[in-house]
Amino acid sequence: MSATAAKQFWFVVGSQHLYGEEALGEVKANAQKITDALNASGVLPYPLVLQDLAVSADKITSIMKEVNYRDEVAGVITWMHTFSPAKMWIRGTKLLQKPLLHLATQFNESIPWATIDMDFMNLNQAAHGDREYGFINARLRKQNKIVVGYWERPEVQQQVADWMDVAVAYNESFNIKVARFGDNMRNVGVTEGDKVEAQIQFGWTVDYFGIGDLVQYVNAVTEQEIDDLIAQYAELYEFDYGTNSKEAWEASVRVQASYEIAIKRFLDEGGYSAFTTNFEDLHGMKQLPGLAVQRLMAQGYGFAGEGDWKTAALDRLLKVMAHNENTGFMEDYTYEMAAGQEAILQSHMLEVDPTLASNKPKIIVSPLGIGDREDPARLVFDGKAGEGVVVSMADFGTHYKLLINEVSAFEPTVPAPNLPVARVLWNVKPNFQDGVRAWIENGGGHHTVVSLNLTTDQIVTYAKLVNLEYVVIK
Repeated sequence: MSATAAKQFWFVVGSQHLYGEEALGEVKANAQKITDALNASGVLPYPLVLQDLAVSADKITSIMKEVNYRDEVAGVITWMHTFSPAKMWIRGTKLLQKPLLHLATQFNESIPWATIDMDFMNLNQAAHGDREYGFINARLRKQNKIVVGYWERPEVQQQVADWMDVAVAYNESFNIKVARFGDNMRNVGVTEGDKVEAQIQFGWTVDYFGIGDLVQYVNAVTEQEIDDLIAQYAELYEFDYGTNSKEAWEASVRVQASYEIAIKRFLDEGGYSAFTTNFEDLHGMKQLPGLAVQRLMAQGYGFAGEGDWKTAALDRLLKVMAHNENTGFMEDYTYEMAAGQEAILQSHMLEVDPTLASNKPKIIVSPLGIGDREDPARLVFDGKAGEGVVVSMADFGTHYKLLINEVSAFEPTVPAPNLPVARVLWNVKPNFQDGVRAWIENGGGHHTVVSLNLTTDQIVTYAKLVNLEYVVIK
């Protein structure tokens, strides 16, 4: 699923009428060259659309109002080609309800010492304009991003691209709807939370459904639909029958296929982009959804187990930010404490996201010791290696808090032939003792979202946009 393909960003270039039409014509021409070059770079994930020059308060206000109105516009990037008096920007900036990036750059990379004159100085005074514009954003307490550097450099373009991904996720945050199939796991503390505050602060809608509502959808799935989906499984995964008979294995997998079809249909009809399940609430279900959930996560739906709607919404949010690559729901399971090899084994009872797989997943059927249901099918694989972030959100009564820990994931080197679930391994930063201690001291949950595509800076940028307290462990 995708809600981001049609997004764009508006490029608003600051100047003023004082410079005259000839100079403003050159400003517009330079702005168009930068726009075209950035769009052609292959770095930006979304197109940049140049707007009329920002030369008056009325023009700036009109542009910002239009940004708010247009759903396809995810944010604004500003550049001060010349000096642009900040009072012109006050009303428009106050009205702007979408993310803002100030690109502190200039058209020319180097000062032309042999030919520089006052005409050049007046036309190319981003250093002057940046400070005036930056002042008013600071005065307005605008949570805008600032990227500094020459616009042709790949590292500058990448910073803009990373921010674009955050801005699109911010917009998507206000469209996230979570379907809860059943309630939270009984007696668990960290998965609870204030749904009203989450909707006010983050835009998340969280709805409860009895498991019977889903069972009706499961019962409506046809055998032909299941056959078609099983054919897809055969192309994507290895079939590992283990100690099961082929018939028993296929019967279990068919149940999960029916769940995948039913849950997807339920979510799509209701406009839901994330969901939760609970092994304590399975009346009318033959199995706990496992393979079905993994398949849906791979398609971009957010998920968390045991009714943890906060993590499910966070999963969807970060999947949008990461283009659904190498990002998924996770749970801390077991420590490796051998000296010099300290790490944490990440997994879940079934539902480990296959976007994190380093090898071709295999479908197995194995008993599940909780839930009191039939043996469920699930995908088993080893996790990828890479640098990333693991993120947890918790409700502390008076406020929400986000924990961000930088991690180094690595592929397992020792087989685990008796482990019937996927596994992901990582080292926490700055080191095992300090990283784990800081996580526990700050109340970090056992349910998380990990991404090997996103950076700490991107997560922090989002947190600032929604006024969310955050702690970085690195």
